[in-house]
Amino acid sequence: MNSYHPKSLLNDLQYYITPPHSCSYLEHKSARMVFLDPAHRIDVVSLSELSRLGFRRSGDFVYRPECHLCRQCLSCRVPVADFQMNSSQDLTVKITRTADATPVHYALYERYIFERHADGDMFPPSVDQFEKFLVHSCTDSFFLEFWKDDKLISVSSCDPLDDGISAVYTFFDPDENRRSLGVFAVLKQIEHAKALGLPYVYLGYWVPHSDKMNYKSQYLPLELLIDGQWRRLNRMLNQEEIQQLGNSLMTTLPSGWNNPIIK
Repeated sequence: MNSYHPKSLLNDLQYYITPPHSCSYLEHKSARMVFLDPAHRIDVVSLSELSRLGFRRSGDFVYRPECHLCRQCLSCRVPVADFQMNSSQDLTVKITRTADATPVHYALYERYIFERHADGDMFPPSVDQFEKFLVHSCTDSFFLEFWKDDKLISVSSCDPLDDGISAVYTFFDPDENRRSLGVFAVLKQIEHAKALGLPYVYLGYWVPHSDKMNYKSQYLPLELLIDGQWRRLNRMLNQEEIQQLGNSLMTTLPSGWNNPIIK
């Protein structure tokens, strides 16, 4: 039987690894990243294969965590055919797809960072930072815009893959917080992928011991890349199970703890 995917050229790419640095997700932990040569532009097929191996794009950098005694950065993706949309979501918007960033995008991004992430790595925002993070790309990225009447309320940066969409980053109008626009944007990206006949939406990393990342576990079913294999999570985990999962990933060796939960 022939492989569904074209022959990989990933071995021809140049990889580097960072020195240890403070982890962005877990306090008092260090992290390392394997990343591709940022000067090398890659095609959709290569980025798709890298995504299936747990890599992620940010600006010109395509990277994957490679940490000592920690494997908690679990790549996760939603199988759109099995995902049930939230019928209670009643926000009516116009959605447009564009390849170009505009001053309106930056103005919304600036407000979002100032009001929602003033204690984060991206504060203070600047045009240069915005362009390096969300405009510069080693592949053919695009933006999904969400308009309420004539007002831009949310933007999602996405990467096209041969088996789906990679949700890179979403920013939105802080005044619209009651609408849960972050959740809404993910739902609409899933809907967009389904309309295109694509099987997955990649949501980046779920880190069990990071409370700010646990929102990703609400999109069910969810597939997790654990020790090189995609495994399906079919139900919400309780806090004890999430802690147990994180504990099992604080080693360099695979653990079989989760067989009854993740199939």
